[in-house]
Amino acid sequence: MFEAGDIREWRGHEVLDPRGHKIGVLEAVYVETATDKPICATVMTGLPIRRRLVFVPLVDATVGPGYVKVAYDKNLVKKAPAIDPDGELPASDEPAVFAHYALDYAPGAGGERRLARR
Repeated sequence: MFEAGDIREWRGHEVLDPRGHKIGVLEAVYVETATDKPICATVMTGLPIRRRLVFVPLVDATVGPGYVKVAYDKNLVKKAPAIDPDGELPASDEPAVFAHYALDYAPGAGGERRLARR
């Protein structure tokens, strides 16, 4: 996995699926609140008049010159929970991001959010 400081440098780079198909452009990295380790990214997708940010896990992602390759197919990512480019993910919507990718979700011990934008 990546260090939080390293992955921030990839903002603006292409995000590719395992077959090398372009999904969109990396917009932001979200870290797990308990560990501060990168866990998800938002990817800018869509046409200029209908842009949105979709969430994709960084589990098993790899980086290369000018790109981040995620472990999920482009079609799955494009159907993932999304927010407007200037929006925020409500805490109540976090479980849906994990469920979309069949990943386990549990809020923090005190009920706090699991994702934090860096």
